Amino acid sequence: MTDFSVLATDMHSHLLPGLDDGVPTLDEALEVIESLGRLGYRRVVTTPHVMWERYRNTSEIILENVRIVQEAVQKAGIPVEVYAAAEYMLDDHFAELLKQDDLLPLDSERHVLVEMSFLHPPLALQQYLFDLQKLGYKPVLAHPERYPFYHLKLDEYQGLKDAGCSFQVNILSITGHYGPDVQQSAQLLLRHGMVDYLGTDAHRIRHAHTLHAALRSGHLEKTLAKHRFANAELATVRNEQ
Repeated sequence: MTDFSVLATDMHSHLLPGLDDGVPTLDEALEVIESLGRLGYRRVVTTPHVMWERYRNTSEIILENVRIVQEAVQKAGIPVEVYAAAEYMLDDHFAELLKQDDLLPLDSERHVLVEMSFLHPPLALQQYLFDLQKLGYKPVLAHPERYPFYHLKLDEYQGLKDAGCSFQVNILSITGHYGPDVQQSAQLLLRHGMVDYLGTDAHRIRHAHTLHAALRSGHLEKTLAKHRFANAELATVRNEQ
C-alpha cells in the first residue's frame, strides 16, 4: 500500500483560501491539492468551517470561492477534481440553517459533515441529529476521536451510532499526530468497526507532508489493508447555487 488511492476521495479539508483557519492563499491551496493528488486522491471535497462566532461562511460564499479554486486547479493541470461542502459546528446558528434547510452536503446522497466544541457536546446534540435526518440528511461526525469527553468511551460512541451518526476519523489521528489519547480512541473505533470515513483534515501544506511521511513509515499500511472505508462510495456532489 503506497498511497491513498483505495480511498479515492478526501472529504474533510480546509482548502478555500482565507475562509477559515485553513490555507491563507490560492498558491498554498494548489500546492496542497497537488500533493493530495500525489498521495493517490482523485477527488477532494473541501469543507470550510461554518462556525458563526468565528467563521461566518454561507453557502453562497463557499460556492463562489470553490469556483475560483476549481478554475485554478484546471488551469494548473492538476488531475484532482475539487468540490466543496462545509464542516458545520453544532451551535445555535446551525439550528437556524436547519430551519432554512440551507446546508451544503458532501454528496448527492446528502451526507453532512458536522463537528462540536472540544470542551463539551451541545445540549441539543440528539435533537440536531434527529432534525438532520428528518430533513433527509445523513450526519457524519468529524473526528470523533478528538473530543476528549468521548475518549475510550465505547458506550458514548455507540450511542451516537445508534442515533444515526456516521464517523469520520482523521488519518493523522491514527499515527499519533494529535497525541496518544486521540490515537488510542481512533484505534478503539477502528477495532470496533465504527469508522465509516477517513479524512485528511488538511489545513496547510505541512499536513500533506506529514501524510506522505506516514505512508513512507508504513504506519498506515495495515489500517488501509484491514479496514473498509466508504470514501470512494460518496456520490458526486453538485456545487450549484
